Parts: sequence; C-alpha cells; structure tokens
Amino acid sequence: MQFPFFEHYLKGKGAAQPKAVVFETGTNVWRNLDAWPPKAAQAKTLYFHAGGKLSFTPPTEPSGVDEYVSDPNHPVPFVGYTTDTVPQRYMVDDQRFASYRPDVLVYQTDPLEEDVTIAGPITPRLKIASSATDSDFDVKLIDVYPEDYPDPEESSHGNKRIQSAPPLHMGGYQQLLRGEPFRAKFRSGWEKPEPLTPGRQTAIDFAMPDLFHTFRRGHRIMVQVQSSWFPLTDRNPQTFTDIPHARPEAFQKATEQVFRQKDAASGVEFLVLPKD
Repeated sequence: MQFPFFEHYLKGKGAAQPKAVVFETGTNVWRNLDAWPPKAAQAKTLYFHAGGKLSFTPPTEPSGVDEYVSDPNHPVPFVGYTTDTVPQRYMVDDQRFASYRPDVLVYQTDPLEEDVTIAGPITPRLKIASSATDSDFDVKLIDVYPEDYPDPEESSHGNKRIQSAPPLHMGGYQQLLRGEPFRAKFRSGWEKPEPLTPGRQTAIDFAMPDLFHTFRRGHRIMVQVQSSWFPLTDRNPQTFTDIPHARPEAFQKATEQVFRQKDAASGVEFLVLPKD
C-alpha cells in the first residue's frame, strides 16, 4: 500500500489509491472504499427494551427503566481472570463474566436473520438518572456468537492461554468490539464539569471509536452498560469532587437508572451499510 501511494503522489506514477482501505472484522476481508465512512451507510439506532431486548424499533411504552447499584469499592473488572498486566487479548475478550454481574445492564438482539455491517462512528445516546452527583457510564458493543459455534482446533501457535486466563470457548462467546467510558460531569462539555442532580433525568451522548464490522447471520448484537471498568479507568467516587485527591469516604454507592420509554429512549446509534 505504501509503495504505490508514494509512487503516485511523489513521482506521478501509477493510479491514485482508494480513499480508504479498511479491514472489515467479522468477515475478515480488506475493502477498498471511496470515502470513510462509506457514502451508502445509513444512520440507525438500536434501542433498549424491556427484558434485555435490543431492537431497531423504538420503544412505545409510556414508562420503562432499568437500574443497578454501582459500588466503586467493588468495581466491574476489565477481564474475568486474574492478571497483573493489560493483555492484548482484553480488546476482544469474552464478556460473559460481566454479563452475569448485577451491576451490568445487558441488552441483545434476537439471532440475526441476515448479516448486519456497521461502518463508522458509534454514538451511545442514553437517558439516565442517578442517586449520585457524578457517575461513569461505560458502554460496550459486543458480537455474541451462536451457542453451537465450534471451538478452534489446538495448534502450536494458536489458542494459547494467557497467564491464568481460561481457554476460550466460542459457543456463546461475547466478543468485545468497542468499549468506551464517559464521565457524566462532562456531559455539557469538557471545559465546565457539572454535577448530576440526584434523581433528575438527563441525557448522556458521546462518541466511541469508529468500527467496520459485520455481525454474521445467526449472531446477536449485544450492548452492556456499567459504571466502572477497573483498572482501565480510574474509579469514580460517584460524588462530584476532584477525583485524584478524593478521600476514601468520598467513594459512595449509587443507584443508576437507564430509561427505555417512548419519550426517553436509550440506545446506540451507528451507520449501517445496506445490502448489495
């Protein structure tokens, strides 16, 4: 890629290169595109629904909310095994350990009837309320594999265990694709942090890194919402304070609410490529 690029732009030789050459995960192929995000991609939102459902259909219920208790003294870890480092594996690690926790909200689609390809930025749009004056809202986008998906064959180079990490079983594997934290006190801008008003509904909108991924037919799309991700992010005391100098007594439990109703719909927006 680099040699033809420099030949064209420095020496005037050869044809111009594509505007974007992007690796599409899920299908594991390279794509040559004339723009990024692709011009044909259309904005869609996956909405949260009762019973942990996730759907492109907006909620119609007049009321609906899910809640959990976040305890900064017992934060949600970033992996489900003991480690004294940050293994590269964590970026695609199995999130089943987190989905079982009571302080993590889990929403997922039914098994997909056709491939769904998302290309570009990911934007969580949450309607929340908290009993605290500050909280984090960490959103994770996950590809859930079918329960009958086969395990990879053992080899001398692949499927090695990392420290005390358990072997990876692909049936039901919850593959982390993107995860991003957001500190609620910065919801109106980075320059002027503002406390939350306990019990008052407010909007949390933020951007996650771009993604080019195809969820294959039979897979599910999952979104997890939590309020800690330790130690990838520092613990939020859940009180409006100068966190680096927060004293132990500042770290308080908080009840977090995420609304999923007609006039306060929560979900994740991204760009979807139409089928050829």
